[in-house]
Amino acid sequence: MTLKPTGSVTISIDGTDRSAKAPLIPGTLGPDVADIRKLYGDLGIFTFDPGYGGTAACDSKITYIDGDNGILLHRGYPIDQLAEKSSFLEVCHLLLNGELPNAAEKEAFEKGVLRHTMVHEQLRSFYNGFRRDAHPMAVICGVVGALSAFYHDSLDINDPDHRRISAFRLIAKVPTIAAWAYKYSIGQPFVYPRNDLGYAENFLYMMNAVPAEEYKVNPVLAKAMDRILILHADHEQNASTSTVRLAGSTGANPFACIAAGIASLWGPAHGGANEAVLKMLAEIGHKDNIPDFIAKVKDKNSNVRLMGFGHRVYKNYDPRAKIMERTCHEVLTELGIKDDPMLDLAMELERIALSDEYFISKKLYPNVDFYSGIILKAMGIPVSMFTVLFAVARTVGWVSQWKEMVEDPAQRIGRPRQIYTGAPQRDYVPVEKR
Repeated sequence: MTLKPTGSVTISIDGTDRSAKAPLIPGTLGPDVADIRKLYGDLGIFTFDPGYGGTAACDSKITYIDGDNGILLHRGYPIDQLAEKSSFLEVCHLLLNGELPNAAEKEAFEKGVLRHTMVHEQLRSFYNGFRRDAHPMAVICGVVGALSAFYHDSLDINDPDHRRISAFRLIAKVPTIAAWAYKYSIGQPFVYPRNDLGYAENFLYMMNAVPAEEYKVNPVLAKAMDRILILHADHEQNASTSTVRLAGSTGANPFACIAAGIASLWGPAHGGANEAVLKMLAEIGHKDNIPDFIAKVKDKNSNVRLMGFGHRVYKNYDPRAKIMERTCHEVLTELGIKDDPMLDLAMELERIALSDEYFISKKLYPNVDFYSGIILKAMGIPVSMFTVLFAVARTVGWVSQWKEMVEDPAQRIGRPRQIYTGAPQRDYVPVEKR
């Protein structure tokens, strides 16, 4: 994409006559961006932005976030409309190809994904190399990374057909790999995918079915799982997506890039937040203990944090959180859970926090993780699989971002710079003189 400047920003060094102009580039939505690529050549200086909080590392047409107003768009479509009216595979087509599919495209795309859910039979033996108590994220990180050893017929990233086939394979096979990681951890036999089941339905089937008896997936739970997958499908340039793009900028194959994204997602500050919410609610224990807990959160000398509130980007109510709360009630109703102490505790904690000036002033609103853990727990998904499920959903976002990056002719290998604060140049001293 050719980025056309609409103005410029002048950057000068105080006390000198040295200055440079940085072209000002507008996006479709959001703030303008100063193009500083020539700043070092013009002025001999770098910019400093730890965590890249104020830096655009790429241009993208996939996802837009307005954190101040709580807006999340995929290819221009609001997340609430997609979650309520679309399906996960339809959203996958949207993220990958830029448009919602028509009826024929939808059928072809779904068939393309659902016919790739089987994995190479030799991959079964990989699981035996892991301890039974290995974390499922460790397992899928290793197995996904090994896919390039089995599907090396589609590793030419410059071939559009290879990119398309790799995308199908990753979106289709990661749920199978994830479900098998769970089955391995509990000592149950692997369950093969079925082509007559939908995407979310298939995942729940492989997680819960056993050969000894017939298993039918609850359609309400399948719909809830489909919605959860949509809500986690992509989220702009987060840590794991940036990792995928950085790995991909080297020309690495897509399976290696997605494995890198899984490794990044594993961090508790990224993909493990819903697990932390459940732990926090368990520690609070009862609604009567909320005031004491809130006081500890406000205490600067305390290490207690309010998990599931606040977000690096959102300074308003996370639009995904409202959908997740509604889904939570639907799931609990379907399962006949009329009084769930953890949900009651969560809702009371949300009510108190949203009426407290301390949290309002800091713009700490519930995020998508606040209710997702309660839903997954009610559906029988073990805590160790929470982040794995996140990886299943986010695979399509990672693949879409990787594909967009590879197809961008302006893309260069990622190479951040630094401020060096170590020792100045010095001469080597022989060991007997030190």
